[in-house]
Amino acid sequence: MSTEKYFLIIPAAGIGMRMKSKIPKQYLILENKLSILDQTLQTLLSIKKIKSCIVAINKNDNQFIKSKFYNHHKLSTVIGGKQRFYSVINALNSLKSIANNKDWILVHDAVRPCIKTSEVNKLITQLKNHKTGGILATIATDTIKQKNKNTIKTINRDNIWYAQTPQMYRFDILLKALENAVAKNLKITDESQAIETLGLETELVSASKNNIKITNKEDLKLANFYLK
Repeated sequence: MSTEKYFLIIPAAGIGMRMKSKIPKQYLILENKLSILDQTLQTLLSIKKIKSCIVAINKNDNQFIKSKFYNHHKLSTVIGGKQRFYSVINALNSLKSIANNKDWILVHDAVRPCIKTSEVNKLITQLKNHKTGGILATIATDTIKQKNKNTIKTINRDNIWYAQTPQMYRFDILLKALENAVAKNLKITDESQAIETLGLETELVSASKNNIKITNKEDLKLANFYLK
């Protein structure tokens, strides 16, 4: 019987400048009256395998205290960093006293509120015996173009996938990968990229295209549609 524990980290320290709103986009209210972050938390905190959740918030955050999950028994907070991976490192460091090296860490974007429990459970089930971990992703179906100055080139999409979250890795491997990225001053945009820098494999678990990341007002409209 597996004894590994599952911990959730949600980086929520960003201010969402592209949304051009008065408050960080994770606190914008959806049509169902929940904030984007609360909708995300409502889904993920309901998953029984997840032992606890760490939300990394901005040091000047004055919104999270309004969350309906502020006092949830599974939830705690840390101060996030100037970039996503610093927030994840801070959260990992806060787990050192209770997490073992082979425990699982799921990192999920605060602004992916359409995530489904079924897909997270699929990720957990498919990766339970994996040495490193993997991510939810969708295979590309559109024609992909690459632009270099005035030159446009069509990219073979056969092996192209769009990365999503959660991204799930062993505690010790994820911490090592992120600390390596910091030490080498690497520019990384997600956890899987940090894992790649160690030469380790990431498994891709097929997911729904509905699991969108909200970056602009059009995405917000689409998320409200998917959540109905």
